[in-house]
Amino acid sequence: MTVITCIDDLKHLHRKRTPKMFWEYCYSGSYTEQTFRENSSDFSKIRLRQRVARDLSGRDISGQMLGEKVAMPVALAPVGSCGMQFPDGEILAARAAARFRVPFTLSTMSICSIEDVAEHAGPGFWFQLYVMRDEDFVDAIIERAKRAGCSALVVTLDLQVLGQRHNDLKNGLTSPPRPTLPNILNIATKPRWAMAMARTPRRQFRNIVGHVKGVTDLADLAVWTNEQFDPKLDWSKVARIRDQWGGKLILKGVLDAEDAQKAVDVGADAIVVSNHGGRQLDGALSSIRVLPSIVRAVGGKTEIWLDSGIRSGQDVLKAMGMGATGTMIGRAYLHGLGAMGEAGVTKALEVIAKELDISMALCGERNLRDFGRDSLLVPEDFEGRWV
Repeated sequence: MTVITCIDDLKHLHRKRTPKMFWEYCYSGSYTEQTFRENSSDFSKIRLRQRVARDLSGRDISGQMLGEKVAMPVALAPVGSCGMQFPDGEILAARAAARFRVPFTLSTMSICSIEDVAEHAGPGFWFQLYVMRDEDFVDAIIERAKRAGCSALVVTLDLQVLGQRHNDLKNGLTSPPRPTLPNILNIATKPRWAMAMARTPRRQFRNIVGHVKGVTDLADLAVWTNEQFDPKLDWSKVARIRDQWGGKLILKGVLDAEDAQKAVDVGADAIVVSNHGGRQLDGALSSIRVLPSIVRAVGGKTEIWLDSGIRSGQDVLKAMGMGATGTMIGRAYLHGLGAMGEAGVTKALEVIAKELDISMALCGERNLRDFGRDSLLVPEDFEGRWV
């Protein structure tokens, strides 16, 4: 029986149990992967300030996101093809999040549909939108999200043009994946995954197939997807989507203080400081390095969440200390899903919550709302100016 003590334990199981092309889709970045690596390594440069002889009883790591109380300020980020990491993956992750009382975000490019997940999700069920050229599709999927009871819309801003991820090209990870001989042979070494996938009817992108004219199977989907990400997405289109949605709006992929101010101006209820997990612009700064400049620019005007690089409760704590009001995790929960399905997502959340609680206590605080910058030791050059 494997003892799970940290996200790395789940990561190793995930890699063993999931086909290579889906593992590398999860655990890779664009080009040289510099930004992908620094998203995590920059957290390690921030140290925690230990304090002692304080009353640490009655600790509280709960928070609020979009005005709703959550067990901890951690939401499950949108992840494309989540249902290929583990069969029915989006449903399982949404169930685990609902029981843990944290929000779950469904990707446009999910395997399970909005309607599939709505039957299992809790009150913090959000939908993430990729803005496509096909405005009829955008309009229709927004209406489907409304009907499904999604309480917030997450608009991803940093995928107008798809960043190149070398491993995906080498593995033939297209939409749909190509059945190359290496892929077939590798899947044969993952019988648990293969048998579970054979039992589910959810093996295609159900938000799209059957909902777009001319897209009736995976072959049609491949043609449609390759042409659809909208390079003309601008703030006027964001405003149009805001008006059509009419509810809570989260703008994800902000990595610049000027863009953060524009997000506030367009009416974002929350902005997500994110570089898409290092999967888009390689060479961009890590999210945690950029966070303080965005907090200075728009702090107090909207909620500011951090995404990209969080692998532990200590990372959550550091993000909160640097000014974030919430966080999102992607790979951390995906490792749990790929390792053990729904139970693995629950375990990932438990690991993060325990690390967050213990680390906060050892810093001398018993309420996460009181944890601030004075509890961190940040290198002088961490927020250096680049010219």
